[in-house]
Amino acid sequence: MKNFLSYFEFKQSDIYGAVVLLLLVFALPFVVSNDYYVNVLVLVFLYAGMASAWNIVGGMAGQFSLGHTAFFGTGAYTSTLLFTYADVSPWIGMIAGGVLSMIFAAIIAYPAFRMRGVFFAMATLAFGETLRILLIYSRKHIDMPYGLSINWDPGLANMIFEDRSSYALLTGAFLILVTIVAFGLSRSYVGIYLRAIRDSEEAAVAAGVPMQRYKMIAFLISAFFTSAGGTLLAQYVLYIEPTTVFSMAYSVDLPLMALLGGIGTVAGPILGAFIALPLRDVLLELFGSGAAGLHLAIYGVMLMVIVIVLPSGLIGGFKSLQTRLRKTTSKREESNDA
Repeated sequence: MKNFLSYFEFKQSDIYGAVVLLLLVFALPFVVSNDYYVNVLVLVFLYAGMASAWNIVGGMAGQFSLGHTAFFGTGAYTSTLLFTYADVSPWIGMIAGGVLSMIFAAIIAYPAFRMRGVFFAMATLAFGETLRILLIYSRKHIDMPYGLSINWDPGLANMIFEDRSSYALLTGAFLILVTIVAFGLSRSYVGIYLRAIRDSEEAAVAAGVPMQRYKMIAFLISAFFTSAGGTLLAQYVLYIEPTTVFSMAYSVDLPLMALLGGIGTVAGPILGAFIALPLRDVLLELFGSGAAGLHLAIYGVMLMVIVIVLPSGLIGGFKSLQTRLRKTTSKREESNDA
């Protein structure tokens, strides 16, 4: 165990962060009693987990994907179809959806990884939109309703619960699992390779890093967990349709949360989700009834200002502030000694 801990080089800040996350996940669902706030908690945990999953490929590996809605929708539809028509447990359907999403990720990765920057982002975006359009037009040939409702049958095997607090614990456990995987990757040789690829693909290849292999590993892991998030949301709202689960909003929200908190860091996507989602709800409450879409415009402007002022995210800004304070303190000590 000692060798294992030393391999990952746990820092004091890592321990503090883990304690805070565990307290949030396992204490808040019991402390918060209002259904509205518990609902916000469920969505924050879920989005934080999916943003962390996106960050594995988008932040650590530097492959800015805008097509994660394809994996989210695949997970939601796979588990729902299996549960509704074949009476297969959503737990099994979640794994099946994750495997199918990994197959899709492998298919798109082969040509897309030859592209860089905005071209890679547009390629992944096109893939997500293609799946949505194919699903909509497939109804002409397949006897399937536009929207699918999931029968409310509470039980752990069905991943359906009578109270929202149980959903908060479930999505919180999902967040912890993704965070553990992301942390493990960041502190392993895989994370070193991914950061090398992100910083300079040419330098990474010259140093002998098998670039395609490790980009693929990051993409497959990211796709699997995003797909699992689709299953969790489907079992929470008990209804899915193509325009919602394959919405471009997921492809935009997940990277935005990572950017807001600190892209490429383990805690950044979590912090971004805890800020972005409640902020959007507050703006909707304040301005949603007055003018349609005004809250989204204000939300977008506020996030853009934050990203421009803090290009490294909130965590990067906090680290910069710490560095400045240390320099100021050291200068004062030197002047006092003189």
